[in-house]
Amino acid sequence: MTDHYELTMLQAALASGEANRRCVFEAFARRLPDGRRYGVIAGTGRVLEALEQFRFGDDELRFLADQKVVDRRTVDWLAAYRFSGDVSGYAEGECYFPQSPVLVVESTFAEGVILETLVLSILNHDTAIASAASRMTTAAVGRPCIEMGSRRTHEESAVAAARAAYIAGFDATSNLEAGRRYGVPTTGTAAHAFTLLYDSEKAAFTAQVDALGKGTTLLVDTYDVRTAVALAMDIAGPELGAVRLDSGDLLIQATEVRAQLDAAGNTDTRIIVTSDLDEYAIAGLAAGPVSGYGVGTALVTGSGAPTASMVYKLVQREDASGRMEGVAKKSKDKASVGGRKWAMRRLDGSGVAQAEVIGIGEHPRDDGNDRPLMIDLVRAGEVVDHQDIHEARARHQASRAELPRAAAQLSRGEPVIPTIYEED
Repeated sequence: MTDHYELTMLQAALASGEANRRCVFEAFARRLPDGRRYGVIAGTGRVLEALEQFRFGDDELRFLADQKVVDRRTVDWLAAYRFSGDVSGYAEGECYFPQSPVLVVESTFAEGVILETLVLSILNHDTAIASAASRMTTAAVGRPCIEMGSRRTHEESAVAAARAAYIAGFDATSNLEAGRRYGVPTTGTAAHAFTLLYDSEKAAFTAQVDALGKGTTLLVDTYDVRTAVALAMDIAGPELGAVRLDSGDLLIQATEVRAQLDAAGNTDTRIIVTSDLDEYAIAGLAAGPVSGYGVGTALVTGSGAPTASMVYKLVQREDASGRMEGVAKKSKDKASVGGRKWAMRRLDGSGVAQAEVIGIGEHPRDDGNDRPLMIDLVRAGEVVDHQDIHEARARHQASRAELPRAAAQLSRGEPVIPTIYEED
């Protein structure tokens, strides 16, 4: 989980005697994905899990030596690697904005530099998924969303996506490993293959209801929707849990199915819709009699923004006299802001967010009702906050609720609040 150049930097720093300089690294995004109003942090808990297991074992060390990636001195240093520094940052579920210091690593140069790929590969993926999921759950206006994108991405990405989506408001996932590993609620019933297995749709529905109970969800668009809904009601009666629509004009079909169900007395039977949904399709279905949404491809690909574009930069280092000094890139379009940072959400008298305020060299000044954003995650190499996903889910709901109303808009626009720096 390490890029080659991190280890060559390590080797050169060890050889020059600079590897043990105290440094501060910062993960942040220079900008949000094009047109987005806010982002959502996810993956911090997975970063901490990975950090606890981040070791160079015999096989890895043998590969590095055999391929001459680094010299023997560096291999020996890696054999004893244990992160002993501090990490702080935004808690999972928190909303973030351009330049937000979402993760800050304080350590020696050697210990911190080799974490770049580990940190970014997790945060960029999970944050992109959570940010898309938040837009979808906002568009759903309280109707439940189910994550079902496992078949559209890498197997481990699928587990991480389910976790991130749950943090951002999705109610459940189809991915069983996400349920086993992280406690995300799981759900699922049947695909078209189950109906096609049987000699008739009636036989398929009967088998499903007999096995799973009348509260199950029957997929009704394998052949003819109206006929299938009638069969479903005939077999399960008014206790039928739900029907699922997976093709066609979902708004028209949902309206017609709702009328058919209600006319037969199945007023409590829910209508679940799937089929390549994204936040715009969900918003378009808001006026229809839809009970819930199943989302796959668009979610696990970040709905057009598959990465949060976060970077991991050295922002402070120990100088020759032992004092810490800010350092920054000046590269065109890739400039960074030097110095150790702390962040705070500035709120107005009604508790509505007004700005992301970042202090450089010290905590920003609280004007009375502002909210600090950064928490301790690791102290002296020990994880002190593992990030519970259920707490993160509640945190996201609260963080999103304090943003200005424009944050809910799906139209393209600038970040809903500005980022302001306060220097020491």
